[in-house]
Amino acid sequence: MTVVDERRPTPGAPPADPAIQKNATERKRRKRRALFRRDRTLLLMVLPALVLTALFAYVPIVGNAIAFQDYSPYVGMFENPWVGFANFERVLADEAFWSAVRNTLTITAFQLVFFFPVPIMMAILLQGLLSPRIRSLFQSIVYLPHFLSWVIVISIFQQILGGAGLLNQFLRDNGIEAVNLMTQPDTFLILVTSQALWKDAGWGIIVFLAALSAIDPSLYEAAAMDGAGRRKRMWHITLPALRPIIILLLILRLGDSLTVGFEQLLLQRDAVGAGAAEVLDTFVYYSGIQNGDWSYAAAAGLIKGVISVLLVLGANKLAHLFGEAGVYQKS
Repeated sequence: MTVVDERRPTPGAPPADPAIQKNATERKRRKRRALFRRDRTLLLMVLPALVLTALFAYVPIVGNAIAFQDYSPYVGMFENPWVGFANFERVLADEAFWSAVRNTLTITAFQLVFFFPVPIMMAILLQGLLSPRIRSLFQSIVYLPHFLSWVIVISIFQQILGGAGLLNQFLRDNGIEAVNLMTQPDTFLILVTSQALWKDAGWGIIVFLAALSAIDPSLYEAAAMDGAGRRKRMWHITLPALRPIIILLLILRLGDSLTVGFEQLLLQRDAVGAGAAEVLDTFVYYSGIQNGDWSYAAAAGLIKGVISVLLVLGANKLAHLFGEAGVYQKS
């Protein structure tokens, strides 16, 4: 038996009536106009955001052309001599660039292991153990540091862990040798992760608490009636419900992984040295802004952008393999 797809014309069949095609096109046009009239207020509200995004996110992409030039800011951008991939060859042959790559990947991997799971565990703990009033109070307290700038956050850590900070004052008062943890390259990885955890864990808790609030309480009640303990309920109900948001945030985190807090690391780079704190963003900043090698810095930044896109695509593909939607659906 042959199945005919009614959406496609049968081979050899006469062409569709032009009047029918015209009517179908007119119906689609009327439908679009009706949708525009219905949503025109929302479209006007989002228009400023679209304009700003275009001006500050998409128009500057044209500036990546300087990565293929011997660029000078005193000459028009398209009047500089083109050098092809010479700047990329310089970047890939520079040991300082690969040192920045190693530091970036090390910090990213460390924070994925020790920072990313913390908001999940704290959200599950708050949801299951505390009353709504205590939960709201604790949530507000841990979310407050998210509104502080990195300058303030690092200043607070300096007042506590610095050479003249509270910790060292306590150690000196008790006859113990003081240690300035803010200038130790060996512990810098732990320091930046602790700072990120203190500043941004509260935001992650709110996201996961919102996902937990969408779980049907009857699922927990049914599981409890079947004899499932707290651990089994968490494993078979809570974590599967959180899996989509965990995978989505993980994809977004991987896409932003090569950034790893530019301002946070820039403010502490001189204290611990470039060997520990130099990452790709600070490498681009010092190469381009400080040293004036604009084309070289643009090439390094373009390499970083390509790698970030590949990380997002790979993570999104992995999400599809797990049966999740990811950032975008498969076509």
